[in-house]
Amino acid sequence: MTEYDYWKIFPRMPKRVTIGDITIRDGFQHEEKTISAAAKIFYAEEMILAGCREIELTNLGNPAGIPQFRDAEQVLGYFRGDRFRKNCERRGIDPATITFTAVTIREPAVDTAIELHKRGIGPDRILMMVSTDPEHHYANSGTTLSQYWKEAERCIRKASDVGIKMNGTVSTIWGSPITGATRLEDAVEFTKRFLEIGAYDIEHADHDGSASPAQVYRYYSMILDAIPHPEVHLAHFHETKRIAPASVLAALQAGICRFEATLGGLGGQPANFLDDCPVRGTGEYYYRDPRYVGLVTMEDLLVMIDEMGIEHGYDVDRVLWLGRQMERTVGRRLRSEAICNGRTARDGHPEFARPGLKKLIQKLGEEPGQLIPRDWAPAAALPERLRPKG
Repeated sequence: MTEYDYWKIFPRMPKRVTIGDITIRDGFQHEEKTISAAAKIFYAEEMILAGCREIELTNLGNPAGIPQFRDAEQVLGYFRGDRFRKNCERRGIDPATITFTAVTIREPAVDTAIELHKRGIGPDRILMMVSTDPEHHYANSGTTLSQYWKEAERCIRKASDVGIKMNGTVSTIWGSPITGATRLEDAVEFTKRFLEIGAYDIEHADHDGSASPAQVYRYYSMILDAIPHPEVHLAHFHETKRIAPASVLAALQAGICRFEATLGGLGGQPANFLDDCPVRGTGEYYYRDPRYVGLVTMEDLLVMIDEMGIEHGYDVDRVLWLGRQMERTVGRRLRSEAICNGRTARDGHPEFARPGLKKLIQKLGEEPGQLIPRDWAPAAALPERLRPKG
């Protein structure tokens, strides 16, 4: 007989997950209008109050290329201040349990993070990134891979010296928007290299939505065979083909327990236009229509995880409310279906029932809850030709 217990079929699948929020950084980096510091602070704080414990706040790179984050110091400073601490205390949240991350692709940004840390407003965790495609890596960092590995090794060492954790991100795992197909084996090796030089954890990034569920399951199975510590690994999926939730499911089945997402599925490549002016970003967009790209949607992901019975620590209804507010902030309909249709209601929607069923049951002399005629056998008997063999 078929095994029906999902966790027996996929014994590595977790019963609890951590879902980080990266709306304020990855989500807003793709927006072509300035999002105010006040809005960034509002959404980050509200996500924390809703249950988030891993959150990306900003990018500490040169604002000339990514002017959306020229308010980095203001945003970081708020979350080290008294007002935030008091708001947490009122909700019974210990600020020490929250990990604040800033992206620091190059060494000057790492140095900025260290300086901010010394001033008491720096991030707990920073991020450097390699791509398995040398062309994509060069587009992002302006270096060869060999150059960058040496820089990353140096940066990890100096960050560690002041108590900052370094996330090593491995990108273009399932394909590159520049050169196409990539090798999963290269990403496994890059993961080991990052850990060898001292990275705290690894983000495995589907940079442009190239991943497919079968290859996701294969890759994360390879990763956990090589490095069998699920807490070290973080899955990051982009949404360009409407199959990212299937990739999340495949990663769960392989045993991954850490994910990240954005409200409304915001995000993608850094914007090359802001307000009324072209900016550098990372060059031309990789997508035919940059309006229809982004990351896996936080609201829909949470509903899926919640309805699978997997623990996640969020107030789902509060996150759905935030998703509706986010549409007002960015000024357009976003990609979440859950903010429109909500969760599956266990008690149904009695208001949609047609009147008269109770009276009809009484008129026919049936019992409440009767599903088949009284004179039928309790169980159906299949025709011989359709019965299971053996």
